[in-house]
Order: sequence, then structure tokens, then C-alpha cells
Amino acid sequence: MHAGPSPFLDACRGRPSAHVPVWFMRQAGRSLPEYRELRGDRSILEAVRRPELAVEITLQPVRRYGVDAAILFSDIVVPLAATGVGVELVPGRGPVVADRFESRADLARLRPLDPEQDTGYVLDTVRALVSVLDVPLIGFAGAPFTVASYLVEGGPSRDLARTKALMHGDPSLFEALLERLADLALASLRSQVLAGASAVQLFDSWAGALTRHDYERFVLPASRRVLEGLADLDAPRIHFGVGTGELLDLMARAGADVVGVDWRVPLGSARERVGPGVSLQGNLDPAVCLAGAGPAEAEARRVLAEAEGRPGYVFNLGHGVLPGTDPDVLARIVELVHDEGRTDAPPGRGDPREHREP
Repeated sequence: MHAGPSPFLDACRGRPSAHVPVWFMRQAGRSLPEYRELRGDRSILEAVRRPELAVEITLQPVRRYGVDAAILFSDIVVPLAATGVGVELVPGRGPVVADRFESRADLARLRPLDPEQDTGYVLDTVRALVSVLDVPLIGFAGAPFTVASYLVEGGPSRDLARTKALMHGDPSLFEALLERLADLALASLRSQVLAGASAVQLFDSWAGALTRHDYERFVLPASRRVLEGLADLDAPRIHFGVGTGELLDLMARAGADVVGVDWRVPLGSARERVGPGVSLQGNLDPAVCLAGAGPAEAEARRVLAEAEGRPGYVFNLGHGVLPGTDPDVLARIVELVHDEGRTDAPPGRGDPREHREP
């Protein structure tokens, strides 16, 4: 756990910070030439299983950009792969599952995670990082619904047709699947925090494909199972999805301290939707960074203006860093946010956490 002052942790907890903190999703890898050189022809899963590599890859963007938090170099399918589910990260496509989840018999393939035995290399990486980092480390896991979608579809899908068909065709089986995956994510996240991670992020990348009704009925209970299972640990919980503007309030209700906002929803609207006592993270469009430093800085200033200097705000992209992004553009954004982003306590209100609704 990070012990010193931290604008990032202050913002996650709704407190004023020395400056607006900033980090980037997918900052460890993707656009960094030093990452590509270090990883070479190894797969991501191979690199994750080598703590010395994972440590260095995690540290690279912290050194280059001066961000306010590091995010562990890993992947949301690591617990699945570690428990024997045949999954491969295919370049240019994403997670591909050898045998799709189709029936109740497939539940037997999803055994519980023993973090020390199954993913000890991840915990070795976390312990090594917290011994050298001067900023907090963020651990993460895939949310039950998003991981379920890969299992049911066999890989990434635009329409999630098989997933929705199973969800509606056999609700009890789908709920049992999400419950198993929630336990997997919770075990992984708890182990990361107990090894020293200061915050966690639950990625529900595909939840935006759902109606509010389906999210509330099927997904919210499983996500809440994960996030509330971390409540006894002193680690802020970030909940992020893409295309989830209509679900932000429900994502907050799942137990999030911070809700990630993609670029489609203005921060002011997002703040109204999540309600008091919940911090926001986001939401610069990652594609703007491909336009160069000038346009990216202009958009970053616009996002900061939407944040209105309120406490409880972490600057980030609305999704991950895109391949081909110039690292110098990201460095300029960090400098701008640190120089121009300020937070102030609301007059006469004290800590906003005191006003959080039950």
C-alpha cells in the first residue's frame, strides 16, 4: 500500500488534491517503443508470467510520463488462463477461448482461483513494484459480465448475440456463470490488494451493450459481489465500462468509489447521474491523441473545464491508449493537467464522502 501523500488516492476518496491526478488506461505498453523492445516476440501472457518483465513494463510509463498512479501490467484473462481455461490473447483480436461456454456442464471447468498457487507470479510482481514505486499501484480484474462474454462468444463480439441469448434463454445458468466469475475476480483483486496494490479497477468493457433492465437484473448483482467483497480493504474501487452512459448510476450502486466515464458523456452529466459521494475518472477521447499535441491539449483543457475544479476527479482517457499514439503527446497532457488542473473543497461542505447516500 502506498503510504505517502497521493493526489490520486485523495481524488478517489473525494478529497481535494494538490493537483488533478492523471494516469492512462493501457499506459503500460501499446504505444511505448521501450515496451515493444522489451517484450519482443513474447505473448502478453508470457510477459505477465515473468515478474521481472512485468515490473519493468509497469514502471516504464511512470518514468516517461510522470503519471500519478501505475497500473499493473497484466490482463483480465490471467485468472481464467491460470485456472486451466484454454484462452489465448491473439494479436489484433483479443482473448480467444478454445472451447466456448455453452451448457451447465461447462461450469465444472471454472474452478476457484488460489491466488498464491495459480497466480503467484502476479503477486510477486505486485510486491516488487510497491517496494520501488513512489506512486500508488492499481490492480485490476475483468468484471464478470465482460469475462463471461469472452467465454460464451469464444472471443470479442460486436453484438454479443450468443451471450444475450444465453442470458435470456437460461437465466439461472447465466447467473451461475457470473457468480463463478465474480468469485474469480474477487479472489484475484483481494490478493493484489493484500500484496500491496493501493486501488483496484474493475473493467466491464462490454456492459454498454446491455439495456438498463438487463444490466440491473443480471450484471449488477455479480459486480456488486466483487466490489462489496473488497469493502473491508482500504483500497478505492474504480468501476469502468465503455458505452455505459445510461448505466453510470447503476455502476456506482454496485459499490464503486470511482466511476469511469468514457468520452461520450460530459463530466457534468456523469456527476449528476452517479450522485454525491462518488468520484469520477475520465474522459478524453483516446483518438484525439492521434491528432497531435495541439488538438489533444485543447481537448484536455475542455475536459478539465467540465470537471469544474471539484474534488473527486481523476483525469484519464475515456478508454485505453490507442496503438500508434505518440508518447510525447501523452507526456504533454500530463504536464498540462498537472499545471492547469486544480481542485477545491466545496464551500462549507467539508469532505464530500460525508454526504454519500446509503
